[in-house]
Amino acid sequence: MVEPLRSLFKDEVRRVGRELGVPGQILNRHPFPGPGLGIRILGDITPEKVQLLQEADAIYVNKLKEHGLYDDVWQAGAILLPVQSVGVMGDERTYERTLALRAVNSTDGMTAEWSRLPHEFLAEVSSEIINKVKGINRVVYDISTKPPATIEWE
Repeated sequence: MVEPLRSLFKDEVRRVGRELGVPGQILNRHPFPGPGLGIRILGDITPEKVQLLQEADAIYVNKLKEHGLYDDVWQAGAILLPVQSVGVMGDERTYERTLALRAVNSTDGMTAEWSRLPHEFLAEVSSEIINKVKGINRVVYDISTKPPATIEWE
């Protein structure tokens, strides 16, 4: 982190980035500036969990872009929870991980409202993640505001 920017809030860093000519593709990335995937894996971090989260997050972000919702959301990301639950895949029971999807709208990151994404969109994302990411059998959507919840889970 560049030291003079360390004390700035996300909206302020984005303003500085625009002044410096940082491309919009980087400047408007979720999150920017922000933490890596490591803090979106609750509990111990393993290569297997990183792989699961990378795959699930890519599906979520790509679907947001595909549906024209990415720029309507201030920050979005997937969080891999330390929770496993029973599911059914084909004719077999599974005992796999739970993934939370988070999307918020904010102006400065100090307060945030959960994004009211269309139910059909959330159903499509959930279905694709469960069908394509082996190891995840449940997807939930976080509808907490900030405060009391934070935008990130850790």
